Amino acid sequence: MLRSQTETMSAAIANVDSIVVTPFDKPYEQPTEFAERIARNQQLLLKEEAHFDKLVDVSGGSYTIEHLTDAIAKEGWKLFLAVEEAGGFLAEALKGNIVNAVNASNDKRHAAAATRREFILGTNQFPNFNEKSEGKRPCVSLCCNSVAAKETAELPQLNTQRLASEFEALRLSTEKAQKQPIAFMLTIGNLAMRQARAQFSCNFLAAAGYKVMDNLGFKTVEEGVDAALAANADIVVICSSDDEYAEYAIPAFKYLDGRAMYVVAGAPACSEDLKAAGIENFIHVKSNQLETLRAYN
Repeated sequence: MLRSQTETMSAAIANVDSIVVTPFDKPYEQPTEFAERIARNQQLLLKEEAHFDKLVDVSGGSYTIEHLTDAIAKEGWKLFLAVEEAGGFLAEALKGNIVNAVNASNDKRHAAAATRREFILGTNQFPNFNEKSEGKRPCVSLCCNSVAAKETAELPQLNTQRLASEFEALRLSTEKAQKQPIAFMLTIGNLAMRQARAQFSCNFLAAAGYKVMDNLGFKTVEEGVDAALAANADIVVICSSDDEYAEYAIPAFKYLDGRAMYVVAGAPACSEDLKAAGIENFIHVKSNQLETLRAYN
């Protein structure tokens, strides 16, 4: 609902002619009466409480939005001219070029979501740690392209996969497993850095449906590892500062001795030394979150 409300607000700011908010439960069931009512209210909030309908140009005077609008218009016009020069929309569609262009754009967005360059609130960023599917499964949608493809099998198919679908499939696969993996944060050293890295790691791993256990901090790595094993942890994530990893990471790895998966939160300067000692797993802002979590599963 947070996502759809933000998208609705964006549409209103863009001065669209009409808005229809999709009920939040549509991806997995026939929308309920409650979901339909919420969707209507989302529009009414912007109209009756935010007064977006009282302004001729909601974003007027905003340099950022007007600059982006101008840039989108210019790029859109270039694309329009290119299609016209190639023979028009129908000719390009029959060649498969339109679908290929849309799919290429879709692939880029999915790649951006997988590497967290594009956030999906509640999915790959700030997931609900305790949420369960309760039997809900994604609905299979049949778009017009799928119907047309039966008649023109030689044409490429439009990829209609939602941006969050791969993360949802990952989380559902974890939920179906016999045991929910437990990820334990071994926080040690610099207070600010260990807390920041623990928060990042919890969000990173909870996106796959893992049970994450944060901690206030340990005086020694041995104390942290013992606590992790006592909690039956499947993954132990050491969270500290880059400088302190040179001191703590290898002793913790050796003391753990393969009794759980060992992960270093971050990409410290001493990474090569850590890898030479046998440490294989690192998670950080440049990690491909989707591929990493699939590998962990």
